[in-house]
Amino acid sequence: MDDTLKQLAREQMKTEVPEIRPGDTVRVSVRVVEGNRERLQNFEGTVLRVRGGGLDASVTVRRIASGVGVERTFLMHSPRVEKVEVTRHGHARRAALYFLRDRVGKAATLREKGRG
Repeated sequence: MDDTLKQLAREQMKTEVPEIRPGDTVRVSVRVVEGNRERLQNFEGTVLRVRGGGLDASVTVRRIASGVGVERTFLMHSPRVEKVEVTRHGHARRAALYFLRDRVGKAATLREKGRG
């Protein structure tokens, strides 16, 4: 029974998922269904946290839209997530960057990894 579940999970997993860490800026292409049409919508923001491993791995991404903070959690292996691109690697010293919720604008940016 357990082997069957693992086999099903392995078939559902995507192979080209990039290495994502908290502090990275990512662009997630999501399939959006509007009525009978389907289109791709990009959601670009800072990764607040990365959860789980395997099939149920998820990423929480935050961005500022019209002056309001918007957070979305994406299941990495979901068929609705078309692709995930890492646009920049931020330097973070913790696993969950919830302190960014209190910051707006330039204060909410993180140093780039590898830079002083």
